[in-house]
Amino acid sequence: MHMSVSEAPEKIKSLDAVMTCQDNLNFMRSLKSESMKLIVTSPPYNIGKAYEKKSPLKTYIHDQAQVISECIRLLDPSGSLCWQVGNHVREGEIFPLDIVLYNLFKEQGLKLRNRIVWHFEHGLHCSNRLSGRYETIMWFTKGDNYTFNLDPIRVPSKYPNKKYYKGPKAGQLSSNPNGKNPGDIWIFPNVKNNHAEKTIHPCQFPVELVERLVLALTDKGDSVFDPYMGVGSTVVGAAKHGRVGYGCDVMPEYVAIAWQRIADLRSGILKTREMYKPVYDPSKPYGGHK
Repeated sequence: MHMSVSEAPEKIKSLDAVMTCQDNLNFMRSLKSESMKLIVTSPPYNIGKAYEKKSPLKTYIHDQAQVISECIRLLDPSGSLCWQVGNHVREGEIFPLDIVLYNLFKEQGLKLRNRIVWHFEHGLHCSNRLSGRYETIMWFTKGDNYTFNLDPIRVPSKYPNKKYYKGPKAGQLSSNPNGKNPGDIWIFPNVKNNHAEKTIHPCQFPVELVERLVLALTDKGDSVFDPYMGVGSTVVGAAKHGRVGYGCDVMPEYVAIAWQRIADLRSGILKTREMYKPVYDPSKPYGGHK
């Protein structure tokens, strides 16, 4: 399945994906309330990228409020909403979008479970301030009875063979043999030119970040939605693990790439960075970051 931009579908359904080249509000209004177990996205940051129109910050917040409100309507009562953002920059001043947008979620009754910091090593080099090397994921739930699966996302323990020194458990392993909680600081490479997943999208979401959220916050067969899907990384992350991915974008070339990625996933030829792969290989000092 090799799809050109001119062939990008307005809306196509398959067993593991529903994607459309459509405005997100229009698409969301066609979906059933409380039908999504997880909504995960990285919206435009209002910094003038090719796929967005830069607007006053108040206008941006108003537009985000409409999308967020509709996402909350779609969210299952036991589901999660993950909004991944960086900074809006205006005349050298930064506006952290997680702080700017937080009240939009809180005012509609959502509860913030974690503010996850995603750290990466590469990006733009600043001359008048420190270069930005992190973004944040706000993880909200509708209520207290939400899906959370820790075991699938455990990471290797730092000292896996450490044992209790004294007391009734002396000599027994002091850490979980399946690994430890990954915590709220996640280190994944961002998708730059040498990344296995790189496409034409300038700010692409890494699939392994989506995978961790999908495995922790959904069960097999659940629906996962991205209202700003870009080239479909969220849909790919969902489909890789037996979930149904939904997404929309207004850029037809991105939708075409998203469908090609899903086709490649089904064929077993899609390249994605492996989960838990070390960020840096010291045996390859030049090009060791992957």
